[in-house]
Amino acid sequence: MSRPQRLILLSMCLSLAAVVSAVSSLNVALPGVARATGATTTQLQWIVDAYALVFAGLLMPAGALGDRLGRRRVLVAGLIIFGGAALVATTVSDANGLIAVRTVMGVGAALIMPTTLSVITATFGEGERDKAVGAWAGVAGGSAMLGVLASGVLLEWFDWPSVFALNVVLATVGLLMTLRFVPASAPEPARLDGGGAVLSALGLAAVVWAFIEGPTRGWTSATVAGGFVGGVVLLGAFVAYELRAREPMLDPRLFAQRGFAAGSLSVFVQFFAMFGSIFVVLQFLQFVMRYSPLEAGGVLAPAAIGMIVVAPRVPRLVQRVGMRWVGPTGLLLIAGGLTIAATMNAGSSVWTPLAGFLVLGLGMALAAPPATAAIVSSLPADKQGVASAVNDTAREVGGALGIAVLGSVLADHVGALGPQTDPQSLVDGYQAALHVGAAVLVAGAALVFARLSRSSSQVRSSAPVPLR
Repeated sequence: MSRPQRLILLSMCLSLAAVVSAVSSLNVALPGVARATGATTTQLQWIVDAYALVFAGLLMPAGALGDRLGRRRVLVAGLIIFGGAALVATTVSDANGLIAVRTVMGVGAALIMPTTLSVITATFGEGERDKAVGAWAGVAGGSAMLGVLASGVLLEWFDWPSVFALNVVLATVGLLMTLRFVPASAPEPARLDGGGAVLSALGLAAVVWAFIEGPTRGWTSATVAGGFVGGVVLLGAFVAYELRAREPMLDPRLFAQRGFAAGSLSVFVQFFAMFGSIFVVLQFLQFVMRYSPLEAGGVLAPAAIGMIVVAPRVPRLVQRVGMRWVGPTGLLLIAGGLTIAATMNAGSSVWTPLAGFLVLGLGMALAAPPATAAIVSSLPADKQGVASAVNDTAREVGGALGIAVLGSVLADHVGALGPQTDPQSLVDGYQAALHVGAAVLVAGAALVFARLSRSSSQVRSSAPVPLR
């Protein structure tokens, strides 16, 4: 890998780390936000979730926009929007104002995330693309955990606005490096699929909204059920529209390709388990083990570092033993990590969650790069923004569902979290939630393995990968 390529990769990983860490880093600052703004429980939830809702809903059209208008141009715009909104957040003292600012940050994040991956796949040749995609996948997974640790460090000395200040710094560095090192790409001449963009954005936003509101309003409430029904109807309309479109944003027939479908499913279950388990484990460590935000983040950090270090080396393993073995094995390792972490109770030492999350990190490092490579390799160069957006949409929707489902399992045992929470009920809910996450991963591993095993053609990343 040449020096210019390394600088481009570093620029993309820094930009990616900014938007991924913003998903989880604010969780540990919520007590300070509540004290400073007087936010209700519902407002606190939306301060966190407004970002994820807009982020997930706009990923598909944002990826297509990068292909049409030029990737660097869209990335620069996203970094300016994201960083500018985070800067405003450091001065806001009203809960509704923070919700609005986080919504704008979600718009910027949607422009940034798929573009970082499409820049990598368009810039790197066959000899280096796998390693670069592996590094991107490692950062995509590890930044969520490192964001919690970084926030914990800041909160030891500063108040909650420092978490947004970190977003500003990362976005600024990413912007300067992008302007300096990333070459401009020529806009694609094809028209933007406006109808598909609107239908996909509204459909995904409705589904994610329903998942976010389900634990609070009740899964069978009229509003949540209406969100699910509306989302499914809109996504069905999106599929029908795209099947008839002359230049579709995303051709639904791509999901008939086993590599594309298996990669999307793998990404979905990975981040279902990871984001859901991070949410549950943080509650356990702080309410049962009485860890500070910094100590809780420290438990997750080794897994994140392992992910970032190991993931770039996984494509070589895929070349040797085949994608259908490496990816599902990674999913089973994540399940094993959650099972180890689920043995923890009020009397456990710190070594139990450390061991569990180290195994989880290794599993993520094995599962993420081949899944991402399978998705982006299924589309041509002029559709890499859309391929990247599919990868990111599977990730964000999986994460939102993971938090909702595992959080609901925890809530069924605990009720409201707070100083009066019974520690044993929280232990029971924590263990049940992680067992649900592990079961989803085992089922996902079986489906991904079966999907790839039935393939009659090779799934490629940037070089032939045998499906043995």
